[in-house]
Amino acid sequence: MADTSFDVIIIGSGPGGYVTAIRSAQLGFKTAVVEEKELGGICLNWGCIPTKALLRSAEIYHYLQHPSDYGLSAENVRFDTAAVVKRSRNVAAQLSRGVAFLMKKNKITVIDGRGRLKGAGTVAVTKDGKPVGDYKAKHIILATGARPRALPGMEPDKALIWTYFEAMVPEKMPAKLLVIGSGAIGIEFASFYRTMGSDVTVVEVLPQILPVEDAEIAAHARKRFEKQGIKIITGAKVTSLKKAADSVTAMIDDGKSSQEITADRVISAVGVVGNVEDLGLESTKVKIERGLIIADAFGRTAERGIYAIGDVSGTPMLAHKAEHEGVVCIEQIAGLQPHPLDKLKIPGCTYSQPQIASVGLTEARAKEAGHDVRVGRFPFIGNGKAIALGEPEGMVKTIFDKKTGQLLGAHMVGAEVTELIQGFVIAMNLETTEEELMHSVFPHPTLSEMMHESVLDAYGRVIHM
Repeated sequence: MADTSFDVIIIGSGPGGYVTAIRSAQLGFKTAVVEEKELGGICLNWGCIPTKALLRSAEIYHYLQHPSDYGLSAENVRFDTAAVVKRSRNVAAQLSRGVAFLMKKNKITVIDGRGRLKGAGTVAVTKDGKPVGDYKAKHIILATGARPRALPGMEPDKALIWTYFEAMVPEKMPAKLLVIGSGAIGIEFASFYRTMGSDVTVVEVLPQILPVEDAEIAAHARKRFEKQGIKIITGAKVTSLKKAADSVTAMIDDGKSSQEITADRVISAVGVVGNVEDLGLESTKVKIERGLIIADAFGRTAERGIYAIGDVSGTPMLAHKAEHEGVVCIEQIAGLQPHPLDKLKIPGCTYSQPQIASVGLTEARAKEAGHDVRVGRFPFIGNGKAIALGEPEGMVKTIFDKKTGQLLGAHMVGAEVTELIQGFVIAMNLETTEEELMHSVFPHPTLSEMMHESVLDAYGRVIHM
């Protein structure tokens, strides 16, 4: 008879769920994970990883279209949509298999099915509507993630109106594409499809694309996107979508006038909502607010023994935030007294062309918080490695508190900034001051030298500009 009693049961095997399970097993807890779909959740199977595989194909295709920039030549450069998609799906499958290996290696029980709370301490699991069994644990962690938000009257239909699920597996590249929403998901798909030849229009209800980013960085990115041919409409709403046999006509209203845009396909990228339905929360004291489970800095909900981590427990809805929250949660359960997660030190990355990355406060938010700031900037055109790479457009921006020298935020746009940002994340976590950053030696020639120069610029000591 199958074992039904555990120390810890985790519902959901996305980055938050499976990482928490591994750390739980390391701490000596008898651990189980309940998953009704693919191991690895949305991130590994339909989000973070496969989209980056698509964007990598687009990046290489972009370089192949401009070989003369590097003293090379290439003829009849083409792409195979099916092969591009297949590579992306293969990457996702490989990583999902990797999670299965990690579960086995760490002796974590994987229960195939949908988990639902049956009061505190019990999870009832079903598969295709049929009962699998009831499982008991002193600690139950909800890591059920989130799903695409649907606008009323403009619900995705998987054919003409897509979410990121359909956008990752196109049968062919649409000639004309409309993207609703300019957050990271919307911008990444806009960048991918434009590079692959689609005529792309992005509509954003707010006055700035990439709304969570620093305004100066977002403005630079917008110019780059528009230079590539992406049409961007900000401060406007899509008020209706009218479907035809193989196209969609959108009515767009900016408050002053309206216009119609007809596209072959529409991607709805207007955010995500937490998966809180059908979890049995009504049988507990767990509280929900605005579609998200309320949990404290250690993942504890209002019901003793029930915890929530990752997207289902609030913003920022990022895989790395979920992973860290899960580790903090399980270490608190184990009595290790971990530090709670500081959300201001969580980096955000957009893997478009150009890339955008940031951590900490924007310049506007730093001033709103009462800081007297010093701001440093350094352009890619002043960096030897960037020029050698053929990537001379971009910028690194740093924000310091004038009185204390505290690094309040760092913001970047340009090649490989999603890799560079971690240097500033570490600096912020170590409470590094401007003096320590200025005295750090950065290797030459690297893109990271721009990080150094940006700090120097904030204090009037920039060298290569």
